[in-house]
Amino acid sequence: MQHTSPQCNTMQLTATHCRTLQHIVTHCYTLQHTAAHCSTLQHTATQCNIVQHKATHCNTLQDTATHCRTLQHTATHCRTLQHSAIHCNTLQHTAGHCNTLQDTASHCNTLQHIASHCNTLQHTATHCNTLQHTATHCKALQYIAILCNTLQDTAMHCNTLADAD
Repeated sequence: MQHTSPQCNTMQLTATHCRTLQHIVTHCYTLQHTAAHCSTLQHTATQCNIVQHKATHCNTLQDTATHCRTLQHTATHCRTLQHSAIHCNTLQHTAGHCNTLQDTASHCNTLQHIASHCNTLQHTATHCNTLQHTATHCKALQYIAILCNTLQDTAMHCNTLADAD
């Protein structure tokens, strides 16, 4: 059996204790490294959350922009429809005016027909007046002819009476 000196035992214990402390220090460095890595990961996670939030916000803005373009397209379509409606109203007004003009033209044609008929009647009346004037003149001439015949008969009768004396 060997005897070890108390001093040797103390040194062994110190060496063991030193190895334990070195192991603890190594473990501590590992924990510090892990903690630093964890902080980096937490910072990265925070940055990632910020980026995700910005990406979500960006997607919302893109959706809003798309919706805005759709609304602009709808507004343009609406303005086109309003323009078409105004044009349609103008055409309807023009059609109404055209119908009025057609009615007026029809009435004008009727008046022209009546005027033509009236001109014919005036011509006939003028011709009739001429005939009446001629008839009146003719009656006057017939009356004169009758008077003339009467005077001739009287003159012949007078001549017959004068020859008889």
